[in-house]
Amino acid sequence: METTTRVAVYESSNPQEIQLMKSKLEDAGIKCDVENSYLSFLSTPTATNTFIKVDIRDEKKSFDIIDEYLKSNQN
Repeated sequence: METTTRVAVYESSNPQEIQLMKSKLEDAGIKCDVENSYLSFLSTPTATNTFIKVDIRDEKKSFDIIDEYLKSNQN
């Protein structure tokens, strides 16, 4: 069984932003996983961050797609 290493390529607390980036990566043929984590101070959840993770072999391509999108949508 082959073990794959997953790396986070995008992080946001905005669910719509996460879904948009996930769709862009999937449209490029990159398999994505979305994971949530709580940021906490003294065990009290204060915010939820969501991460998009990809196989480490897709890391560079993922960053290229994300960077291109962010550059084209700067205000």
